[in-house]
Amino acid sequence: MNDPDTIDHLHQRLSNQLILLYPDHDADILADQIVSAFWPDNGRMIERQEIAAKHLWDESDIALITYGGTILSDGEPPLQTLHRFLKQHINQTIGMVHILPFFPSSSDDGFAVIDYMTVDEELGDWSDIEAIANDYRLMADLVINHGSSKSKWFQQFLSDEAPGKNYFFTADPSTDLGQVVRPRSHPLLTPFRTAAGDRHVWSTFSADQLDFNFANPDVLLEFIKIIAAYIDHGIRIFRLDAVAFLWKTIGTSSINLDETHEIIRLLRLLMDHHAETLVIITETNIPNHENLTYFGNQNEAHVIYNFSLPPLLVHALLTGNALYLKRLTRSNPPALTGCTYLNFTASHDGIGLRPTEGVLPQGEVDQMLAAMQRFGGQISMRRGPGGTEKPYEMNISYFEAMQGTLEGPDEYQIDRFMASMAIMLALEGIPAIYIHSLLATPNGYEEVNLTGHNRSINRRRLDHAEINQKLADPKTVEAQVFNRLLGLIEIRKVQPAFNPNAVQFTLALPEGLFGIWRQSVDRKQSIFAVSNVTNEQKTLTLADINLIAGDLWWDLISGQSIADIEGDFPLAPYQTIWISNVRQKTD
Repeated sequence: MNDPDTIDHLHQRLSNQLILLYPDHDADILADQIVSAFWPDNGRMIERQEIAAKHLWDESDIALITYGGTILSDGEPPLQTLHRFLKQHINQTIGMVHILPFFPSSSDDGFAVIDYMTVDEELGDWSDIEAIANDYRLMADLVINHGSSKSKWFQQFLSDEAPGKNYFFTADPSTDLGQVVRPRSHPLLTPFRTAAGDRHVWSTFSADQLDFNFANPDVLLEFIKIIAAYIDHGIRIFRLDAVAFLWKTIGTSSINLDETHEIIRLLRLLMDHHAETLVIITETNIPNHENLTYFGNQNEAHVIYNFSLPPLLVHALLTGNALYLKRLTRSNPPALTGCTYLNFTASHDGIGLRPTEGVLPQGEVDQMLAAMQRFGGQISMRRGPGGTEKPYEMNISYFEAMQGTLEGPDEYQIDRFMASMAIMLALEGIPAIYIHSLLATPNGYEEVNLTGHNRSINRRRLDHAEINQKLADPKTVEAQVFNRLLGLIEIRKVQPAFNPNAVQFTLALPEGLFGIWRQSVDRKQSIFAVSNVTNEQKTLTLADINLIAGDLWWDLISGQSIADIEGDFPLAPYQTIWISNVRQKTD
């Protein structure tokens, strides 16, 4: 039985938000509909003191990002193959799994959803998702900005039938839409002939991905029902895909609008009051100062992607210059209670360039783009205000991006790759590792030729038996990367100073070195994480990092003890050290 005061408090807060979003509708009625949709079986709402007591994350939380169909085995649903791979090779070294869209889809590798309530039968069914959710903390995508042209809702739009006829955003093609900011270069409006006449539908990402009209509260209500269903299937972390583009207003940029933030606040309010511990992650691949706004006032996203990290990390290791990476870590504010960053090096998308705007000089960007192309990568473009085209992302396997420096490929690819992962693992936030990084997958040129899309270069499908064979042979590149990375994770996940909300301070180190100081929430453990980002040996003067006298210090990675806290510590090319005053043991 829910507490009447809790119900009244939630209802009032929802009504206040809904008045801002839908001033022409009865906010009290909408609030009732939303509560009924989110708790369809009169499920338990928790009180405010219980919300504060929720355990959201700690240093042991690391995520693996994968498609449901990345690993294949003949005669077995891919989701079952994935689960088998996880239990055989990962076990609980990584406890959080993000399965990219596993719904029926018409394009974009799952991001043009046809039916939000079913699992793509080529991957498996809900029982397979639930089985993984029983063993791992499961993250799934809420593809909330757009739906497929093949969906039931859009077919209703074409036939001018309810409810779908009012679910998609349309605009007059004669309207000036020059202010709109978008991540693609194709036309913004896609023409369709419908039973109600010719209509032009907003299509931020492609002509097959049609944007929803969230000015219609029924659309919001549909997605709240979808979230409730996903919770029932074991999903606990919700990645709001492309959410920055959610609300459109003619005459504006139609990105990061106030109404978009209000909807995220509404979803956060609902999830906070749910008895399960639920987390919102916003996927907003935009300049860093804009991205940070999605924390709100500790009332929007629990977690935001650290989108600036991948391109600046690539740049630092490509050039041997960590200046811009240091500026990022110095400028990112400490996440407040109930909020943190999702740190990553690679994902199913490319390495985004928008987060480098105003951060990395254009000459540095151009050098990086040229190097990635020499390493076999490709560059995708976007259309900015006024119709000008600009580079949007670098499409390349992250392991291949680590081939060499501006001078070209060299013998340090694995060490350089491991340096990038060690830096990412040490930063404030939750680390997320793309499966193709974990497996050191090379560029997928066949996939690009097959689909015609640059992003396919980093979305290869792999044979389960072949993976097993490579991981069983310690001489293979795949096994070397896999084993070194899992070993590093095992060390990382037992260090309280690597808690997602532990203190972080960027060290003032000489050129070629990047370092941060982390301190546990209880202030008992300090870790000085220092990496050589060059292909030359460097020397760390320990006196510069101020190790406290009287404590014993170790490098957690090598196990080497530090006898002289004011001496010099030589660092091989791309070597990382985690110097700690507490030596936590892995299981």
